[in-house]
Amino acid sequence: MNPNMESQTDVQQTRQAGELMKEFIDTALGFYQNIKEQDVSRQADDKVLSHLHRQGIPRVGRPVDQVYREMLRDVYSHNTLVQHPRCFACIPSPVSLYSWMGDIMTNAFDPHAGCHMNASAANFIERELIQWMCGLAGYPQGSGGLFVSGGSIANLTALTAARDAKLACGERHIAAAYVSDQTHSSVAKGLHIIGFRADQVKKIPTGADFSMNPASLEAAVRRDLAQGQRPFAVIATAGTTNTGSIDPLPEIAAICQKYDMWMHVDGAFGASVLLSPHYRERLAGIEGSDSLSWDAHKWLMQTYGCSAVLVRDQSHLVRSFAVHPEYLKDAEGFSSHPDFWDLGPELTRPARSLKLWVTLQIMGSMGMGQMIEHGIAMAGLAEEIIDSYPDWEIVSPAKLGIVNFRYVPAGLASSRIDQINQEIAREITDSSYAQILTTELRGRKVLRMCTLHPETTQEDIRTTVSSLNQTQAVLRQKCRSLNQSTVRDQHTAAATVQVTA
Repeated sequence: MNPNMESQTDVQQTRQAGELMKEFIDTALGFYQNIKEQDVSRQADDKVLSHLHRQGIPRVGRPVDQVYREMLRDVYSHNTLVQHPRCFACIPSPVSLYSWMGDIMTNAFDPHAGCHMNASAANFIERELIQWMCGLAGYPQGSGGLFVSGGSIANLTALTAARDAKLACGERHIAAAYVSDQTHSSVAKGLHIIGFRADQVKKIPTGADFSMNPASLEAAVRRDLAQGQRPFAVIATAGTTNTGSIDPLPEIAAICQKYDMWMHVDGAFGASVLLSPHYRERLAGIEGSDSLSWDAHKWLMQTYGCSAVLVRDQSHLVRSFAVHPEYLKDAEGFSSHPDFWDLGPELTRPARSLKLWVTLQIMGSMGMGQMIEHGIAMAGLAEEIIDSYPDWEIVSPAKLGIVNFRYVPAGLASSRIDQINQEIAREITDSSYAQILTTELRGRKVLRMCTLHPETTQEDIRTTVSSLNQTQAVLRQKCRSLNQSTVRDQHTAAATVQVTA
């Protein structure tokens, strides 16, 4: 091909890409303005997936408008809208358009936020946000941290610091870490990654409120010490994924101090309650922790990839992660603070904090606090309505925007009750009006609603709960019809046998 022709094609493609991006802004704004009219769950069918498979990776590039239309039609139109006001599954992530705006700007300029030399203003903002969050957590001067991709990496980063601060290399094989039976799975995964066996992760039972039992924790620590083990860390949770429960933070902090253990708090979604003047006292004791993970992309309305790990003493992160190869020497000395690549596992890292900064500048921390209080109120309303229906029970009352419940009609075996609750969740999700999934508590299958979205209304809650109740009625009727049909078939078969005889 003539090089000049190829250059002209590139220029045309680039110009058209710019026009399409302008068009996309309006498309995306319209999508969010009318999000309640969208289905919550949108799965790609075999036809779409087959088309994408056939497309493969082309040897010669394709027209930009063709690729753009295909992505909108075949990819972005087929995913669950976790930012939908009626997505009540997992820990949904309501997204502020201000965060998206910050994301667009940051991705466009693509700062390398590993060191101050490369991104001086962006790194200053990240440090400001980290200090603000440390202040909310009650951490002293000398605290610090950094933004990472999510709660899993935040937990991994903190636990690495805990290991290096509390254990000599020769003690790692006898070390013990303590979690509850409600601790997020990322903690055990993180401990495995940094070298601990499964038997070194001790699971402490929870009480009736699904929070860690401090007496059982201390008993386990004392037993392990007597057996020659080295307890080094307790992972408490501020807002469990299943129930929104908060472990007894002051008691756990006291036990950790007594036995020289590191206290990490997984506050992935629950730490955001620190912004609520009305509910922040529920996290009393968090100031006694050594580290905290906090996902801004859960309850601070950020797009994914915006989480923070905070530590009481930032020098622990430097000890675990700082390296100084010869090819980075020229980047040293541009700031009196450690560079972020010396505080965590990433060398090349994006400026994740900027979109949160943009959101807070526009909304203010008070607006964030009001949004969090709204989410808590919606879970309370859901509990109230569910409790008014016959044959439904509240398994775990509303806590931090999460409520657990199930349908328990009389006369059904426990296995059948589990099955019908699973079917209720599947039916409501398949309807695409709302998404609700199940979890298991004390061996029972339960339904779970997490109501974090600031645009979720009382009407959304009422209609969703009403739909759940209508769904169980339809399922019960189908079950009765099936049973009656089975009985008729049995009678017909018996009569046929008698006639034949």
